[in-house]
Amino acid sequence: MSTETRERPAAVSLTPAAEQRVADLMAKAPDDAIGVKLSTPRRGCSGLAYSVDYVSDEQAFDEKIETPGGTFYIDGASVLYLVGSVMDWVEDDFSAGFVFENPNAKGACGCGESFMV
Repeated sequence: MSTETRERPAAVSLTPAAEQRVADLMAKAPDDAIGVKLSTPRRGCSGLAYSVDYVSDEQAFDEKIETPGGTFYIDGASVLYLVGSVMDWVEDDFSAGFVFENPNAKGACGCGESFMV
């Protein structure tokens, strides 16, 4: 029996564009920011929304992902809603924002602001 531990994959995968956006955010972050954090607060028609904010302190149950441009955290209470998700950063002529491919989402509201699991 082997005593080696296998590293567990991150709950959320970031595309190169999302990693670059984290780096851009950290480059202009407030002095007390230690990273960027993804959470899923209750909001919108379907119940949960994606929220990305600066974070100034590390919480015990948050998942921590080191990216080339800074530390990315996932709220511990949100991890179960996000396992297997891919986070991307998309820009076009009219909008820019993080986009999520979430296999746990069972539906989304018409405006795209929130999702349900």
